[in-house]
Amino acid sequence: MRSPAASGAGSGADFSDALPSPSSPAAVPSHPSPGRNYYLAVDRLQFKMVPASFSPLSCLSPCTLIRTLLELLGVVADRRSGLPIAVCVSSRDELDAVCAAVANLPFVSLSPLYSDQSEAERASILEKFRQATIQWNQAAKATDVADSSKAESVGLKLSIVVATDACLPLAAMAEPPLMARVLINYELPTKKEAYLRRMSTCLAADGIAINMVVGGEVATLKALEESSGLLIAEMPIHVSEIL
Repeated sequence: MRSPAASGAGSGADFSDALPSPSSPAAVPSHPSPGRNYYLAVDRLQFKMVPASFSPLSCLSPCTLIRTLLELLGVVADRRSGLPIAVCVSSRDELDAVCAAVANLPFVSLSPLYSDQSEAERASILEKFRQATIQWNQAAKATDVADSSKAESVGLKLSIVVATDACLPLAAMAEPPLMARVLINYELPTKKEAYLRRMSTCLAADGIAINMVVGGEVATLKALEESSGLLIAEMPIHVSEIL
């Protein structure tokens, strides 16, 4: 793993080229594929959290984590309309900050999972996301792989679930995995178990995990690699190279 500190904030990568080609859902592996984990280096740790009152596009510098997230989602929406995405954070404050920044984006259908939601509301959110995933995969099936960036889901909003680790789907409650096409770790977990659980409960087997990493988290990222046996590669400028 190349040190994130050596990369520019957000790296200016053409994010869309890294997105998975559409395919039918597959079972979540017990040990996630090491070739589908990437990181985006973002500096300015002090901007990792932003008050909900801030305008995400006008008040933050281009190198902030929240702006990198918004830019990434914008590119995804342009190239993979309707894509199911899970965003994982480590705290309720981070969840609120992400939702405040993303909620008003016109190309996003946002569904946060809170610990104090009723069972009925939680079940409704999970089912809505499951249906969005089915719809996206059905559209993908009708499209040749070579034309995957022009899938029939054009015009649909990105379906995004934002959750803390405490609110991820629970097998003990018979809740199925989210099967998202992209998992964004907005907040990097510090333990291997939390990282692998996010992947197994959120990500489709052939999906992509993107870790947003600030300079102070370099050691954490390296530790996750070593303890999990995963390769977390840097998102290249021309990310088509990783496909």
